[in-house]
Amino acid sequence: MPLKHLAGLITITATLLAQGCATPLPQLVGIDNPRSPVASIPDLRRHRTFIITTRAATEEVGAFFSGERAPELGLASVDVTVPPNHVVGQLERPKQLPPDPRKEFAIINPTVYRTDASFIAEIDRELATRAVGQRTLLLFVHGYNTTTSDALLLLAQFVDDTGFQGVPVLFTWASAAKLERYVYDLNSALIARGKIKDMADILVRTQAESVNIFAHSMGTFLTMEGLVDAQQAGTLGRRATINHIILAAPDIDLDLFRTQLAQLAPAIRKKMFLLVSKDDIALNLSRRIAGGVPRVGAADAELLEPLGVTVIDLSEINNSSSGSHSKFAGSPEVVQLIGAGLNSAGRFGEANTPGLNQLLSGVPIRILGN
Repeated sequence: MPLKHLAGLITITATLLAQGCATPLPQLVGIDNPRSPVASIPDLRRHRTFIITTRAATEEVGAFFSGERAPELGLASVDVTVPPNHVVGQLERPKQLPPDPRKEFAIINPTVYRTDASFIAEIDRELATRAVGQRTLLLFVHGYNTTTSDALLLLAQFVDDTGFQGVPVLFTWASAAKLERYVYDLNSALIARGKIKDMADILVRTQAESVNIFAHSMGTFLTMEGLVDAQQAGTLGRRATINHIILAAPDIDLDLFRTQLAQLAPAIRKKMFLLVSKDDIALNLSRRIAGGVPRVGAADAELLEPLGVTVIDLSEINNSSSGSHSKFAGSPEVVQLIGAGLNSAGRFGEANTPGLNQLLSGVPIRILGN
């Protein structure tokens, strides 16, 4: 075995062992605090979040959905509460049960919908509470090594920090939520690809005015495959208005990504924004697992710019509380930048994106392309 490959395997093994020794964080869905129930605490912000999943349901306390694969889509919703002391870019996640909603995020009111019609009706009721022009969906597709609770918390933090005014929808696929189960997760993403059309069929029947798509890590691979399938079927962008497609830290083979983009219409590519960072530790590990093939999310921004997408280079951002792989949520400057784009009719980098020049002033973020 070449020394460089041996060194890579040693690094990965050391990381796996370190993770294996860590205490797993508890799952939180449906767990209220009897001493400080959510209903008793003023000033809590709540985000009603809808769930579409390829995970199997489970009776495990706090889990709601497991890492096992289900043959049919599951439909559900929860309320995620944000503590009054929340700091932008931070995720005040409980490390033990029950959560203290005065200081930590909590996930309550889990509801399962038995029919598409009841799920759609509930989304429409939530959309109706927004003003015209803000009745949009944010579809979030999480990445590798993620539980249902993790994905819900990350989405709620992102919605709260960006000030997103629409309705969040989580597409959660059957991640095993274990660092060493990378291949299982990749196969789960491939299996979930076959259900993306079913998910789209549900969402286009809502009264949403438009949709924003946000995907992270391995979820970007699943998202790109779904976009390609919709393009080939002739439905992409025709049944619903897509505002932005944001791919954060894409864990995609660079050559595969070029092939995927080549199959998408230029109008779709212009809506795409890549959040990349050359110091992404997780993607550097993924590259070693993949035999040295570069990952899009850790590639040079200049290499990606000619592909017809907008590249947002976060390589110089070093204040992320969530690490190098999740700068979109852990850096206050990045969160505000994305929020300015999502909440405007314009595009990142255009003059009508509110406050963009002020946000970028003195912040080491580069925007290339389009």
